[in-house]
Amino acid sequence: MEIKKRIEEVIGTIRSMNRCWTEGWNEEQFRQYIHADAVAIVPTTSGRLEGQDAYVAGWRAFCEAAVIHEWRETDRTVQIYSGGKSAVVTYLFSITFVMGGQKQTLRGRDMFFLVKERRKWLVVADQFSPEPFSP
Repeated sequence: MEIKKRIEEVIGTIRSMNRCWTEGWNEEQFRQYIHADAVAIVPTTSGRLEGQDAYVAGWRAFCEAAVIHEWRETDRTVQIYSGGKSAVVTYLFSITFVMGGQKQTLRGRDMFFLVKERRKWLVVADQFSPEPFSP
């Protein structure tokens, strides 16, 4: 039963964090979900986004450039580790947005690593990528 509770907490954290940028940019709330030492690997930036400020700035830049019309998460999995103190979340996503006057839909994969600190789940690492092109 404890694992089920942890899984629900982690899913709730990811959903709440995603709402902070998919339903209108809310930087103050978004920042609360990101660990100070977070790292992200994203397809639009070479290297890594290192630290909370860089991580938040990456999402801010996207939200300032795009108008999001739809966000969907499917095929979610959550694995709990370290006696309930860390978790890995993966899912498939679909996002439809307008950027530069052009409507786009992107399908991809997201993987998060979270840790529980002071009774709160925080994103420590994130890697997302578009779905591979299939002919």
